[in-house]
Amino acid sequence: MELALLLLRWLRDAFSGAMLPPVSEKTLFQKIMDREEPGDILYEDDLCVALRDINPQAPTHVLIVPRNPIPSLDALTEEDETLVGHLFLVAQKVAADEGLTDGYRTVFNNGSDAQQTVAHVHLHLLGGRRMSWPPG
Repeated sequence: MELALLLLRWLRDAFSGAMLPPVSEKTLFQKIMDREEPGDILYEDDLCVALRDINPQAPTHVLIVPRNPIPSLDALTEEDETLVGHLFLVAQKVAADEGLTDGYRTVFNNGSDAQQTVAHVHLHLLGGRRMSWPPG
């Protein structure tokens, strides 16, 4: 028991600066899905929602967010394979609805170096302008 407590203290201290919210705390996206926070929702189904980004990086910047609060790409499992494919199909539908006929970009950010700011996996759909390469 004493060893378990030492391990728990070590884990708490080691991850005290992490950006991920406690499991019991809802992410911003969950609050928007639950209508506890405002959000411009363009599409929703049983698996995900698509909403406009509040800090758009292109004329069209939509986030496709799974209802299940998976904190990062690194936390995905084989059971999430169908969900991830579904997110891309929703991005395709939203792109068509938004009139992105000349192309668009989809991006997942994973971790702090990639500027993931919400610990809830989400696919960015960007369009409405010519994109440059390389990104970042």
